[in-house]
Amino acid sequence: MRVLFFGDIVGRSGRDALVKHLPGLKTELSPDFIVVNAENAAGGFGLTLEIANELFAAGIDCLTLGNHSWDQRTLLTQIDAEGRIVRPINYPPGTPGRGAGLYTKGGKKLLVVNVMGRLFMDPLDDPFRTLDAELSKYRLGGSVDGILIDVHAEASSEKMALGHYLDGRVSFVVGTHTHVPSADGRLLPKGTAYQTDAGMCGDYNSVIGMKADPAVARFVRKLPGDRLTPAEGEGTICGALVTLGANGLAEAIRPVRRGPGLLEA
Repeated sequence: MRVLFFGDIVGRSGRDALVKHLPGLKTELSPDFIVVNAENAAGGFGLTLEIANELFAAGIDCLTLGNHSWDQRTLLTQIDAEGRIVRPINYPPGTPGRGAGLYTKGGKKLLVVNVMGRLFMDPLDDPFRTLDAELSKYRLGGSVDGILIDVHAEASSEKMALGHYLDGRVSFVVGTHTHVPSADGRLLPKGTAYQTDAGMCGDYNSVIGMKADPAVARFVRKLPGDRLTPAEGEGTICGALVTLGANGLAEAIRPVRRGPGLLEA
């Protein structure tokens, strides 16, 4: 099984770039599932159901979220009806939506779990214990063919710790949130693919996807300034392709990058 994952979509530039490049990538890479983090897809802040439907129409199987899950308040009342959107699983009980989704396609089953870190982030429930509870329901290579964990976190150390903690129990642990692709995609000792951050889908001539001048001014003047808005240049998409064996563990991981500003892969 081949799973293609892309990091945070930032605004229209990221959405347009993904829709542009996906047809060619599907032909070239033949992914069985495509999963994308979309927590910044709506103007850089949150996700709307309308935008989600545009992305599903482009061939994406599942959208994950993060700390901006509820920036577009309409999603609060809509997410329960859309099983292809997954928000962090360690939100408190009673939060709308679901933290995991099981998707079947071509006779293959992929479990997608979204979890949020706690270092320098909102203090949600313990991601380690929360993942233990969810993973106890499944058997990799048995009841599911693959398990993908999107770790939406600020600290690389927390992401790496989760990667080692889950090594051998899941197929792929990939980080999101920092909007910068890390160069450490690899297989861990027990067979789990790992990458600290997938990067973003957006305009890299920016400050993590936002127009540079207002973002720089905030650092220089230490004043709130103008509201940050997504950069509007041509977008680059960043992610990774993971190939799984019959036991659900990873056999290979390779970066996938298309667009200007970064070395394509």
